[in-house]
Amino acid sequence: MIIGGKWKPIILWMLGTLGTLRFGELRRRMPNVTQKMLTQQLRELEADGLLIREAHPEVPPKVEYSLTGRGMTLVPILDELSAWAREIEAAKSGAHPQAEQALATAPAFE
Repeated sequence: MIIGGKWKPIILWMLGTLGTLRFGELRRRMPNVTQKMLTQQLRELEADGLLIREAHPEVPPKVEYSLTGRGMTLVPILDELSAWAREIEAAKSGAHPQAEQALATAPAFE
């Protein structure tokens, strides 16, 4: 699954909105992900052609990640998904009457 799972959409969104980030910066921005899981997710995204891993021959090692053109095409989709989720959360809390109305009239999926 190209963007399945808990962490891949977050990684893609961060790189799409913040630009190029080093591994340590991603780790700090995602405190609940383990180093092993972050490494695995980054490798899979690279293999799927959604991000670029650039290793610089320095001590200590410097590795930067950025989105490819294909990866950038997902950013607007992730932004829309995020906006949708915020509307749902607002409707659940009663803070957004229009979103609550939209939920009431939306078709049910079973």
